[in-house]
Amino acid sequence: MTSGVKWPAFKRPLVAILRGIRPEETAGIVDTLVQAGFEAIEIPLNSPEPFRSIEIATKRAPAGCLIGAGTVLTVAEVERLADAGGRLMVSPNVDADVVRAASKKGMVTMPGVFTATEALLAASAGASALKFFPASVLGPSGINAIRAVLPKGMEVGAVGGVSERDFDAYAKAGIRIFGLGSSLYKPGATAAEIGAKAHTVIAAYDAAFGGAGQ
Repeated sequence: MTSGVKWPAFKRPLVAILRGIRPEETAGIVDTLVQAGFEAIEIPLNSPEPFRSIEIATKRAPAGCLIGAGTVLTVAEVERLADAGGRLMVSPNVDADVVRAASKKGMVTMPGVFTATEALLAASAGASALKFFPASVLGPSGINAIRAVLPKGMEVGAVGGVSERDFDAYAKAGIRIFGLGSSLYKPGATAAEIGAKAHTVIAAYDAAFGGAGQ
């Protein structure tokens, strides 16, 4: 099994997924999310000028905030992400070469999985955490069933169709990492609108996990 970069010790392991964000919006929205309490931000590569937005976000966010890309499919994209200063690599699939390339760059990696086969392949490639997607289909019980066969200590997250309304159910299953996309951010939303939603999400997380997921 390849050893990768460990998943960070976040106060709240919530990843804000900003699919569709434009570069000119990035600074204000990143500021808003960080002020609300988010420590990880993902800008998917099928957004307009994603690497430019990632570069803006990395310069804007404080040192402890993890900024990176989603929908990373190739080693070449990993290279561009590194050039933009990104430290988080999220993918919709498991490509061992992509995971290893990102790990070699010192990135936190979170490949997408749905089955035990995919999850074990990602773990063997050195993934920092597994992105169970779409989590709304598997649910807490489905993710837990697969987690039973994973290496001890393997971090797992729920992404896809998950909102703050689901935190309690996942908390009962011991799942504390979430990627929040359309439930948090939709293209065209203002920083003020996103800020209000972000504060609601943070409050719900603290309520479900006893004051910040610890």
